[in-house]
Amino acid sequence: MTTKTNDKRTKPRPILVLGGTGKTGRRVVSRLKERGYEVRAASRQGPARFDWNDENTWEPVLDGAGAACLVDSMRSDAATSMSAFGKLAASAGVERLVLLSHRDWVAAEGEEKLPCERAVRESGAEWTLLKPAWFAQNFSEEAFFRGQVLDGEVVWSTGTGAEPFVDVEDVADVAVAALTEDSHAGQAYELSGPRLLTLGAVTEEIAQATGRNITYRPAAPDEFSTYATGKGLPEDFTALLNTLFGWIAESRFATLGDGVQRALGREPRDFAAYVRATAATGIWASAGRLRPTDGRVVRGLR
Repeated sequence: MTTKTNDKRTKPRPILVLGGTGKTGRRVVSRLKERGYEVRAASRQGPARFDWNDENTWEPVLDGAGAACLVDSMRSDAATSMSAFGKLAASAGVERLVLLSHRDWVAAEGEEKLPCERAVRESGAEWTLLKPAWFAQNFSEEAFFRGQVLDGEVVWSTGTGAEPFVDVEDVADVAVAALTEDSHAGQAYELSGPRLLTLGAVTEEIAQATGRNITYRPAAPDEFSTYATGKGLPEDFTALLNTLFGWIAESRFATLGDGVQRALGREPRDFAAYVRATAATGIWASAGRLRPTDGRVVRGLR
């Protein structure tokens, strides 16, 4: 097992973190290292090379690992790859899998909504599912959304819908607990913040914390498409954002999850705390040169 024991002769096995350089992954890696665990941060450009498109990279990152934090490939065949990888992990002796998933997506009648979750459940290893709401950190760590804050106008096609934005720090804390403790096997944790927020409320809180004039402009889907592509977003990703924004507009997932409380025994961090801490860094004070956002941001939106 990866959990520590009082037996000094027993050394915890390495913990694999896929996407170890990403928004959630790098926080998980940092926390694990602080706790004295040996961590294998794996990504296409990470210290340990991992690529969903290259199965030759799979076995080396699993070698000797006791637990793994997983993210899917976000491709159409993601579930197939996850199934193969999960079974390979279990056969290699990985005892615990923690999947960074998301809240349910809409699927056709009779279709498995989240097949990557099923793949992990059927891997043969212990499993835990993390199902977060939209990340609060998108407003500071994703170029397109941070750029809107810096421009002083947040343009989303979300109307007056609400979302319980979750702090990524909480997501990372739950992931670490699930990777290192024995009480989370078989759990699916809905992770959210403690409040429902409209985009108008979001921009108002950021404006107050920064002392800047920042407004929310609700846009129709076609208006948002024109705006976003004009900012450099690919058309297919803009269409995906409109779909996700449409779900916020109808408050489809406007419910508070209890995953942070169940996993950690404390309340989740409030959006206002994230805003205050982020404003103090000065990241919303000047734009610099921002690169356009691409489809890789989507995991942080869920």
